[in-house]
Amino acid sequence: MKKLAWLIVSPLLSSPLFAADLMQVYRQAQDNDPTFAAARAVRDAGREKMPQGRAGLLPSISLSGNTVWNKNEISAHNGPTITKPNYNSNGYQLTLSQPLFRWQNWVGYRQSEIQVAQAEANFAQARQDLILRVAQAYFDVNYGTESLAAVRANKAAIAQQLESAKKNFEVGTATITDTHEAQARYDLAQAQEIAAESDLEIKQHALAAILGQEAGALASVRKDAPLTPPQPNDMKQWVAAAEKDSLAVQVQQANADIAAREVDKQRAGHYPTLDLVANQGHSKSFSTLSGVPGSYDTDYTNVGLQLNIPLFQGGLTVSRQREAAANRQAAESGLEASRRSATLAARQYYLGVANGLAQVRALKAALVSSQSALESNKLGYEVGVRINIDVLNAENQVYVTRRDLAKATLDTLMAQLRLKAAVGALGDDDVAQVNTLLDPSSAQ
Repeated sequence: MKKLAWLIVSPLLSSPLFAADLMQVYRQAQDNDPTFAAARAVRDAGREKMPQGRAGLLPSISLSGNTVWNKNEISAHNGPTITKPNYNSNGYQLTLSQPLFRWQNWVGYRQSEIQVAQAEANFAQARQDLILRVAQAYFDVNYGTESLAAVRANKAAIAQQLESAKKNFEVGTATITDTHEAQARYDLAQAQEIAAESDLEIKQHALAAILGQEAGALASVRKDAPLTPPQPNDMKQWVAAAEKDSLAVQVQQANADIAAREVDKQRAGHYPTLDLVANQGHSKSFSTLSGVPGSYDTDYTNVGLQLNIPLFQGGLTVSRQREAAANRQAAESGLEASRRSATLAARQYYLGVANGLAQVRALKAALVSSQSALESNKLGYEVGVRINIDVLNAENQVYVTRRDLAKATLDTLMAQLRLKAAVGALGDDDVAQVNTLLDPSSAQ
C-alpha cells in the first residue's frame, strides 16, 4: 500500500510547482547566451588598451647576443696567400631606452583611457540588449501561450454552440443555417489553432536559442498587475536624458574623442623625439695588437641622450594627419546621428508606455462589455430574439479582446524597459521590478 501511495505522489514531487520567472530566465541567459559571452570577451580585450598605452611611457629593456665564426684569407698580388687563424667572436648587450619626449605616446595613453571607457560602455549596452532580447522572447512566449489559450477556448465555445445548433435543428427549433454557420466558425477555429500552435513553437525556439536549452514552463503576468506611468511623467526630461546618457551616445562620444586625439597623435609626427639610452655589454674577439695576435675581452657601458628630428618622409605624416581629420569629422557626424536616434527612441518609447496604459484601460473595459454582451446574446438566443451567428460573433469578440489585452499589457511592459534603455538606465533592478508583476504559480 505504501509503495502504491509513493508511485502516486512521486510524479507530483518531481514536477515543478512553480514556473520559471523573468529573472530566472535572465540569469540563465547571462550564463549561456553566446552573443553576451562574446561581448564580455570583447570588453576584457578592450581593457588591455590601458596597459598597452601606458607601455609607451615606460622604459624598454632588451638583451641581445651574437656569436660569429670567422675565417680570413688575405691574398697579395704576385705574392703568397696569408691565412689568419680561424676564430669565434661573441658578445652580448643589455639596452635600456626611456622615452623623455614622445608626444604621440602621451596622446596614445590618453586614447587608451577613452578606449577602455568605450569598451565598458559597449559591454553595458550589450547587457541592456540582453535584457531586452530576453524580455521580448519571454513575453513573446507568454503572448503565444495566451493567444493559443484564447483560440482553444473560442474553439470549445463554438463546439458547444455547434452541438446546440445541431440539437435545435433536430427538434425543429432552428434552421440548418445555424448549423452551417457554427460549423464554418469551428473549422476556422481549428485552422487558427494550428497557426497559433506553430507560432508558439517558433517563439519557444527563439527563447531557447538565447538560453541554450528549452525554457520550460514560464510565469505569466498577473491579471491584476499594476502598470504605472513613466517616472518622471514628462517626455522632455526623458528626451534630454537620452541625448546625454544613452549608451549608444556614450560609445559614439568616446569614438569622437579618440578620433580627435588621433589628429594630435598624427600631428606629433612633425615633432622631435628625445630618449635616454643606456647600453652595457661584453664582447670577445680575436685581433692583433702591436703585432701580437690574441683573443681579447671587452666590457663596455655607455649612457646618452638620443634626439631625432623628422625632416621629410615623402608626405606620409601630412597625409596621415589629413586622414585623421577626416575620420574625426566622420566620428562627430556619427555622434550627432546617435544623439538624434536616442532622442527619437525616447519619444517613441515614452509614447508607447503612455498610449499602452490607455489602451490597456480601454481593453479591460471592452472585455467586461464583451462578456456582458456574450451573456446577453446567449440569453437572447435561448428566448429566440437572437440568432446563432449573434452568439458566435459575441464569443469571438470576447476572445479577440482578451488576446488584444494580453498583447497590449506585454507591449507596455516592453516599452517601459526600452524607455529605460534609451536613457542608459536599464539594469537588473528593472528586471526585478517587472518580475514582481508575474505569477510563478501560473505555468505557461
